[in-house]
Amino acid sequence: MSPLSNSYIPAEKLHSMEPFYPLHAWVCDQCFLVQLEEFETPQQIFSDYAYFSSYSATWVEHARQYCELMVRRFGYNSNSMVVEVASNDGYLLQFFKERGIPVLGIEPASNVAATARQKGIPSRDIFFGADTARQLLDEGFSADLLLGNNVLAHVPDLLSFVQGLSILLKPSGVITLEFPHLLQMMSNRQFDTIYHEHFSYLSLTAVENAFDRFGLSVFDVEELPTHGGSLRVYGKHSKDTSKPVCNRPDTVRRRETKAGLRNIESYCLFAEAVTEVKCDLLEFLIGQRRAGKRVAAYGAPAKGNTLLNYCGIGPELLAYTVDRSPHKQGQYLPGTHLPIRSPEAIFQDRPDFVLILPWNLRDEISAQMSGIRDWGGKFVVPIPSLEVF
Repeated sequence: MSPLSNSYIPAEKLHSMEPFYPLHAWVCDQCFLVQLEEFETPQQIFSDYAYFSSYSATWVEHARQYCELMVRRFGYNSNSMVVEVASNDGYLLQFFKERGIPVLGIEPASNVAATARQKGIPSRDIFFGADTARQLLDEGFSADLLLGNNVLAHVPDLLSFVQGLSILLKPSGVITLEFPHLLQMMSNRQFDTIYHEHFSYLSLTAVENAFDRFGLSVFDVEELPTHGGSLRVYGKHSKDTSKPVCNRPDTVRRRETKAGLRNIESYCLFAEAVTEVKCDLLEFLIGQRRAGKRVAAYGAPAKGNTLLNYCGIGPELLAYTVDRSPHKQGQYLPGTHLPIRSPEAIFQDRPDFVLILPWNLRDEISAQMSGIRDWGGKFVVPIPSLEVF
């Protein structure tokens, strides 16, 4: 049982009733798509959202490099149209706009879309699917580049979303989708990426099955280090013969099969590995408490809330967490009720250990917070296995 991972609690509601829902991932023994049950609607989860992409320097740099790559590879210019689904606060589209390339952001969280518009990024605060795509097409929009970073996993109606992509994409257009790779999640015990906002956990095989239903096909794939290991899938209309099909998709398909993603036993073994992560982290935190040491956390990511709630970790083992986002500071983590402070609190309090909850940003965070070494402080990451450094 777990609360919604992005349902941060303001101080005045700290003692109010808090809803918890089953957090149980299911795998289909036919197509091997991994999904959660839907307990809350996307409107409830995403209409007012606390995640702003621009507060991660690493992620903004990733977006800048992506823009350069797309322009270099496909030659987008002022005559092109780039549409991003789940465009957040304009962190990515700003780089296309700087080059004079027309852009449109689609972002369901009204508060986040408003921030993008303040930056001059045209944004619609609507949910994307087949009906939305038809509406935009009727208004004259169609995409030369249609992209979605870390959104495919967030949609409960996967087929309507993919159908919307096929509707809005120009006949010779390109789709790119980035999503955490199920293969990496299982290989590296990244169970904390399972939370209610992520309805699906995706392999290349599952995505290609969805694409095929709506006349889309994958012509290239890149493996990325982001979010602990992601795929960037390049799609096109199947009738479009202007883009050569690379051999990289074949390589990924073979690796998925070799790793056992088509074997139910592999998923049972993953569940056992998750229990070991929980035991190791609890043993460490309990040991430090009994030794008189103080442990604080860095970050208030959704994945951290899954980890803390699954492990049953509260203020008796972790004093507090800190986060760069002012939208989270002063609030409390859902379920565990750890206070969220600004990063300066670490240097005032001088804890012995800092547990990095967004472990995918460990290098960025340990560099930013390297000053903890001055008093002998150390960093801790819990996944894929507990590491103190």
